[in-house]
Amino acid sequence: MSADVVICECFARDGLQHEPDFVATADKIALIDAFTEAGFPRIEATSYSHPGKVPAFGDAGDLLAGIRRRPGVYYKATVPNLTGVERAMADLAAGRGANEVSLLASATEAHTQRNLGTSREGQWARIVEMVEAAGDRFRLVGVISVALGCPFEGEVPPERVVEDVLRFAKHGVGIVTIGDTTGLGTPVKVGQLFRLLAEAAPNVICVGHFHDTRGVGIANCVAAYEAGCRHFDSSFGGVGGHPTKIRYGSGRAGNVATEDLVNLFEMDGISTGLDLDKVMVASRLCEQVLGRQLDSKVARAGFAASVAGVHENA
Repeated sequence: MSADVVICECFARDGLQHEPDFVATADKIALIDAFTEAGFPRIEATSYSHPGKVPAFGDAGDLLAGIRRRPGVYYKATVPNLTGVERAMADLAAGRGANEVSLLASATEAHTQRNLGTSREGQWARIVEMVEAAGDRFRLVGVISVALGCPFEGEVPPERVVEDVLRFAKHGVGIVTIGDTTGLGTPVKVGQLFRLLAEAAPNVICVGHFHDTRGVGIANCVAAYEAGCRHFDSSFGGVGGHPTKIRYGSGRAGNVATEDLVNLFEMDGISTGLDLDKVMVASRLCEQVLGRQLDSKVARAGFAASVAGVHENA
């Protein structure tokens, strides 16, 4: 199916890093296979973070070896440092690796120190090393955390985010995720930032990654779309947030719920290219694996487009 927007499903990585209990590898594989079946063109599958700091992903290699891949789909792994890249390269050489990796940066010093254990310049030095080591083996994705506000430093100048996007582009990274990590963005700020990015970096794909911590995630997606953004991250049931052992922010720190974002776009005639029935199958599987009802309104009410179709055929 053709699509007007590209949605990357982040449940298996950004979602599960917030869970206190380890999710079995077989369950993760089943989830990622369901996301593939639903038609997601990009799936955030795992992370090569240090297993002692983020134990949820100690099974990265086994997980990537077990999933059923579909040609043309990007399965992404997060690599926080050179060791992560080396692990990703080893798995790729063994025939089971990711074909897309994300390189982490942060818009503030305080968040960089808390999340990555170094300074901003220290992390950018790491990014240069990682890009050189990765070569052309993967599609590279830059990530800028706390781009719309930091829980430690407050406001983030949009010019700094633009500067970081251009910095990624300078190193050959053509996709950059703009992360509202703790839900401090507003539609006005989002619109302003994405218009600045479209003007300053027209050849870079900027991805809207909004957490719904304060209930404005969907509104921020609309603002980004109206400013020209066509690539979005989301997570089934709105799960996600900071790693359980590296805490920052408070409240429900999860992402925009995939079901709700897909419903919004489809209601407005903006194609996501997804099979809505299989999206709901994946939604139910996510709840089954975590053993609780998740924070998606559409998971309870169903897709409006499906309801409208029933009424039209009645």
